[in-house]
Amino acid sequence: MSFSPEPTFTHGQPAQAASATAVLYCNLGTPDVPTAAALRPYLAQFLSDHRVIEIPKAIWWLILHGIILRTRPKKSAAKYASIWTPEGSPLKVWTAKQALLLRGYLGERGHAVAVRYAMRYGQPSIASQLDALKAEGATRILILPAYPQYSGTSTASVFDAVYRWAAKVRRLPELRFVNHYHDHPGYIAALAARVRAHWAANGRADKLLMSFHGVPERTLHLGDPYHCECHKTARLLAEQLGLAKEQYVVTFQSRFGKAKWLEPYTEPTLVAMARAGTHSVDVMCPGFTGDCLETLEEINMEARHAFMSAGGKTFNYIECLNDSPDWLRALNDIAQQHLAGWPTLAAPDAQALAASRSAALTLGAQQ
Repeated sequence: MSFSPEPTFTHGQPAQAASATAVLYCNLGTPDVPTAAALRPYLAQFLSDHRVIEIPKAIWWLILHGIILRTRPKKSAAKYASIWTPEGSPLKVWTAKQALLLRGYLGERGHAVAVRYAMRYGQPSIASQLDALKAEGATRILILPAYPQYSGTSTASVFDAVYRWAAKVRRLPELRFVNHYHDHPGYIAALAARVRAHWAANGRADKLLMSFHGVPERTLHLGDPYHCECHKTARLLAEQLGLAKEQYVVTFQSRFGKAKWLEPYTEPTLVAMARAGTHSVDVMCPGFTGDCLETLEEINMEARHAFMSAGGKTFNYIECLNDSPDWLRALNDIAQQHLAGWPTLAAPDAQALAASRSAALTLGAQQ
């Protein structure tokens, strides 16, 4: 096997000090535009991942290319179009902004760390961003997924992509991986602050429903910790908010296929709650650090419609952490914890940091 060409380097030349340590912030991904043509290759990459679909490859290839990629892209494109912004996909906008702000927060704490973002599926790819960091002189890279709860279907898939890149690299940087931060005090506090701010502005509904992305139930029985970590996040958040068990509900969304997934399912639960006399509900998605298709369309549109149609009176969607200062401070703390022991140089001057933060705030204001 041949290896990728190394960046130009002169022996004896010191490393580029300002970018020797780096963070790669990784999210799931998004199509470039909300069209069937753009969704087809995106879905093909996503649904070809053996971490996501654990069906024998030959059988799944026939299903994927014979049925799913012929019908699903058009339907998915319409869903994406309903939440698309002038700046593009909300997931990409928030991920880019979080990465930019993280660099600023780290800088203010005295760490000159390069920060880039990458998508597991779509662009910019993990491999391309790792190449870019190497070209910039990075010799130590922290892989930080945007997934608070570990799952083989998401977190491990990010690590797979890094390992595949590494297998083709002659001179590897030092690599570290963040597995999870589902119970990190800063993350829980940021979620609680989001809910309290919503309650202060809108009042409090009859129940708080926390919807997490679903995975097949068999993954739980095979040893995946995702289900347990989601419930721990929910329990810790409820404790912060002072909620009794009967005041909140934990559900799972985004089912795919006919297999049994983690239960209870979000939309059927909301329908049952409305029919049983729950008039108002606050809904949030703690497992998503930035608003995206699954929160803005699946929850705030489809689930809202289902609840209201079943007799519910008020459906309040609580937005994701996005660019909240509480969340960015928590993300900064998580990154610093895992960067410990690696040399990070004196931060850039205050003017450069201010420019970085200002650019990120402008990006958010325009969306």
